[in-house]
Amino acid sequence: METYHPTEPHWHLPLIGVDPAMQGRGIGSVLQRHVLDICDREESLAYLEATSAKSVPFYERHGFEPLGSIQVADSPTIVPMLRRPR
Repeated sequence: METYHPTEPHWHLPLIGVDPAMQGRGIGSVLQRHVLDICDREESLAYLEATSAKSVPFYERHGFEPLGSIQVADSPTIVPMLRRPR
């Protein structure tokens, strides 16, 4: 994981979650936009590790780019992702 982690100043976004009963209503996007607006104002990178294949397209829609993939033995694949400020 350390290989992908940015060395320059950045926001590390560890978790985002929405109650499954409320998913698909744009709540996750509102939460994501809020913090990304701050990153953009501060001209800061945003870094995260997507923990499911389903979440990768969600983060890509918000400007994140996959940096690779991490998997140890039969663990789930983690996708480190980076977003440059806009």
